Amino acid sequence: MKIIVIGAGVGGASAAIALRRLGHDVVVYDRVRENKPVGAALSLWSNGVKVLNWLGLGEEVAALGGRMDDMAYLDGRTGDELCAFSLAPVTEQTGQRPYPVARADLQSLLLDAVGADHVRLGREMVALADDGERVTVTFADGSTDSADLLIGADGARSLTRDHVTRADDGGTRIERTYSGYTNFNGLVPADTAIGPVDRWTTYVAEGKRAAVMPVAGDRFYFWFDVPQPAGVPYDRADGTAPLTEAFGDWAPGVKALLAAIDPARSLNRVEIWDIDPFHTWVRGRVALLGDAAHNTAPDIGQGACLALEDTFALAISLATNTVGVEDSLRRYAAARTERAADLVLRARARGAETHGYDPVRTEAWYAGLRGADGTGIIRGIVGNITGSPVNLGVGVL
Repeated sequence: MKIIVIGAGVGGASAAIALRRLGHDVVVYDRVRENKPVGAALSLWSNGVKVLNWLGLGEEVAALGGRMDDMAYLDGRTGDELCAFSLAPVTEQTGQRPYPVARADLQSLLLDAVGADHVRLGREMVALADDGERVTVTFADGSTDSADLLIGADGARSLTRDHVTRADDGGTRIERTYSGYTNFNGLVPADTAIGPVDRWTTYVAEGKRAAVMPVAGDRFYFWFDVPQPAGVPYDRADGTAPLTEAFGDWAPGVKALLAAIDPARSLNRVEIWDIDPFHTWVRGRVALLGDAAHNTAPDIGQGACLALEDTFALAISLATNTVGVEDSLRRYAAARTERAADLVLRARARGAETHGYDPVRTEAWYAGLRGADGTGIIRGIVGNITGSPVNLGVGVL
């Protein structure tokens, strides 16, 4: 079959790799003119890494991943250690080490695996039509393309989603919900003044977070969470000024992180939004994948992993079901919507706990971190992984 994928991000690119390996003729379209991923890095937990292993990219992904052996929480004001523990149980229980990776590195790997002849950048979809036999896409430049089916991996503001949920026929458009905080992120050289180079270190206080994870190339992926209303003005010329205002009197490790940031090289600012879970992912020969289907806040680090799970489930459904395209897509959606909805809501609940929206609840979380042995935190991380379809029904060991 010929398959059109709209969106060249992690979800769209991984889907294209999987579908090409099944022998389909796949072309990926994206409105961006060059590969410039949004966000500096991402967490590939064991479920996401397993999908990449399945795609034949295991060694390459391991080379891109940071060596993250331990995890620790520190008091943001004093730098005092609240708790520290090994992440080895995650690997032991799930069968795969997790990796933080620089997003640009992963994106380049995926697009190379898709193949340049199958990727068309600078092509913005403006309309699509499904006549029951073929799906036809119209682009902003007036050109068109047709295929047997279309996968909409076109992100949080998905035009494909409008088609699938019938918003383009006058129905109610699915809108995003503000999560209550702004995230600043980027990459800096790894530095033990900030935290050990093999540890995920998070400073917490006042509903705010400052954290680093190791990625390949002796770098830290950093992020700061600042609870604030949506729409607070920001000019890139402001650089780290909002971070200095919010974190400038924090612990020495945080001050070292602030000093290491070069805004001209790596500093992103994004308001965090998500979408209420919905279960209409398929209409005829058109299906949603990734953020178009389940835009989630990053509070449990499962956004990219969910998109990779979608790829696995979609490919398996198309490979094993033979009634027809529409049937295979419906079975894909039926396998995915409940799990995705559950993780979207888990991330939302986690954000509410950590960002001080209810100060009593957040202080109770801080209190629970003091002296913790990590058992509960590991249980939560593994719990997010356990239900992945890539585990083939096998729970943790």
